[in-house]
Amino acid sequence: MIKYLSGLLLASSLMAATLVDIPQAQISNDSVKATLYLPDTENGYYRGTRFDWAGVIANLEYKGHTYFGKWFQQYDPYLHDAIIGPVEAFDPIGYDQAKPGELFVKIGVGSLQKIDNGPYKFVAPYKHVDSGKWSVQKKGDQVRFTHVLKDAAGYSYEYEKTVKLTKGKPELVLEHRLKNTGKQKIETAVYNHNFLVIDEQPSGPDFRVQFPFAIKPTDDLKDILASNTRELRFLRPLQNRESIYTLIEGYGPNASDYDIKVENTKTGAGVRIRADRPLSKLAFWSNPKNLSPEPFIAVNVEPGKEFTWKIMYEFYTLDK
Repeated sequence: MIKYLSGLLLASSLMAATLVDIPQAQISNDSVKATLYLPDTENGYYRGTRFDWAGVIANLEYKGHTYFGKWFQQYDPYLHDAIIGPVEAFDPIGYDQAKPGELFVKIGVGSLQKIDNGPYKFVAPYKHVDSGKWSVQKKGDQVRFTHVLKDAAGYSYEYEKTVKLTKGKPELVLEHRLKNTGKQKIETAVYNHNFLVIDEQPSGPDFRVQFPFAIKPTDDLKDILASNTRELRFLRPLQNRESIYTLIEGYGPNASDYDIKVENTKTGAGVRIRADRPLSKLAFWSNPKNLSPEPFIAVNVEPGKEFTWKIMYEFYTLDK
């Protein structure tokens, strides 16, 4: 028994030491504080090939409420979804043109090697060939990430993402700039998976998800979700490894439709998510531990040009 307990303590100590060794930064303003994990090819928290390595937020607190955290069962830095929100992912570039063994690109990740002639699968174990060059600039209320990739599968870019807290407001802003420094057009889409873990509350009837337009879910909501004009509500809690996914239609061509609220009526925590670019696609996914509105933005950048977009998170509490 003593040996068993000693083993548990040792494993716990090693895990704690590992988390301490992960490169990270803290930012804060008058009302919000957050911890970010920083990209690092040797010790980074996330080293997978699905999500952008920049802007992984380990935790964020506002008025005693928490908004992000661990939602998955197993952690490994190379697992495709062992990541904490809000995180973004770009559609692959040059995948369809590449032959097996040749390279394609994921912005914020680098160049990857194509395995076969099948369609791209984010769970596939693509070999990471070139991670590009990362640089990080830290300040008290913001962190700026820059990722430079040169001549990977014929593409080159400079990608800049700044995660910052707005002075005097309970707001987190993700500012992006993608400059095409190569000779080929960059055509992709980027979506934010969000992975909201609000106050560690389980996905269920205490949550509501609101939109500024009349929503039209395109998939079977089963006995889990119900849609009511501009709102999604849970009919019951999700169980064990259960999940629900649906595409959502009804939005228009204006950025004003990229405006989503997620609220927990039990704890009184809410967040409003907006952007300065229109939606190109919208989905919703949830498992028992997180809610994920997934808004997409189309990205098209000619050689020598740049594309910018901004996502804002406004944190608030409900009157109870």
